[in-house]
Amino acid sequence: MTTTGTRRDASERWLGQWNSNVTSYYLLVGTTGLLTVIGLIMVLSSSTVTSIAEGESPYAAFLDQAQYALMGLPVLLIAAHLPIRWYKRLALPGLIVAVLLLVAVIFLGVIRNGQQNWLMLGPLSFQPSELAKLALAIWLGTVLGRKQALLGSWSHAIMPAVPGAVVVLGLVLAGGDLGTALVMGLLVAGAFFVSGVPMSLLGLGTAIAAFVVGYVFILQQGSGDRLQRIIATYGASCDESSECYQSLHGLFGLGTGGLWGVGLGGSREKWSYLPEAHNDFIFAVIGEELGFFGTVLVLALFALLGLAMSRVIRRHTDPFVKVATAAVACWVVGQAFVNIGVVIGVLPVIGVPLPLVSSGGSALITTMAALGMIISFARTEPGAAKALAARGSVVRKSLAVLGGAVRRR
Repeated sequence: MTTTGTRRDASERWLGQWNSNVTSYYLLVGTTGLLTVIGLIMVLSSSTVTSIAEGESPYAAFLDQAQYALMGLPVLLIAAHLPIRWYKRLALPGLIVAVLLLVAVIFLGVIRNGQQNWLMLGPLSFQPSELAKLALAIWLGTVLGRKQALLGSWSHAIMPAVPGAVVVLGLVLAGGDLGTALVMGLLVAGAFFVSGVPMSLLGLGTAIAAFVVGYVFILQQGSGDRLQRIIATYGASCDESSECYQSLHGLFGLGTGGLWGVGLGGSREKWSYLPEAHNDFIFAVIGEELGFFGTVLVLALFALLGLAMSRVIRRHTDPFVKVATAAVACWVVGQAFVNIGVVIGVLPVIGVPLPLVSSGGSALITTMAALGMIISFARTEPGAAKALAARGSVVRKSLAVLGGAVRRR
């Protein structure tokens, strides 16, 4: 056999593995796990200095994040094994609970960083808007998936999906959380696009959304800080004395890292120069400590996560799965690139964390639950269940053989 033929055979074998029935499953599991581990490491590295400055243990933020990751792991496992029919059954009750919690935020919520989007539950606090993302994705998947054959009509495309989405988005905006509302807008757009609603309706919805965002940014009373952020980001007077302070220090961190970074734990910006170093601007610390290749790794993992979800959308036969997966994909991957866009100065600072990586319990657990749901969908792709069962039986037989060999010795 010629060298060219050998290379062609190797290439075909690799492509065959890539196009196997379980590729989506393993991509989702691998990228979710790696991003969570990277997040724990970087939260530890980026938060030690500020924790000490606040009189706490240097491991305080890391231990909190590790606790939330341990809480999210069983949630992810349960979500990954929950049958699709249960998601459909939970869609409406989940949305109702999310809406009630968002209403409670308006009257009982705690204000942090100028946003009223937290609820206190004893010593714990959480963001109902994070739960609302998952609830909205599941509900839109159920509604639009059930009516897919009728979505060519505006009346069927609008009712009840559009009013439900507007209620959730309106309640989030009422708490002043524009960043989360923008991410939810991406979620809704992804669900509607994949479901096959008329493009004219999507265009109208985009125009209305742009008007609402413009109103919230520019015309609404008390939105001067947001307007200043836009002017500072895209204007000529972007310096440390303006609203650009945080963005500039994020760029300083990225620029200092070079190709290989200054080394894990060696960031200078995290020494109280860069606000929210372990949260919204953790990508800047990744760039400073791990360099260009560290940031490329994170970008590649989110790209692979998006690719895995696109495979689920293309390969699965259930319309509910397609729409719900598109919603989660636009939420998680879209939020990641919005966060990165803020850090590199392309977008104004809007307070959006990096999924699975930034510090934050509500966001981490909810994102793990959403990705667990997509893993459940990947397990039910055509041929995936049989392939996973076959691989599991091979592993069990191998372990049995090894156990017998050990006993004979």
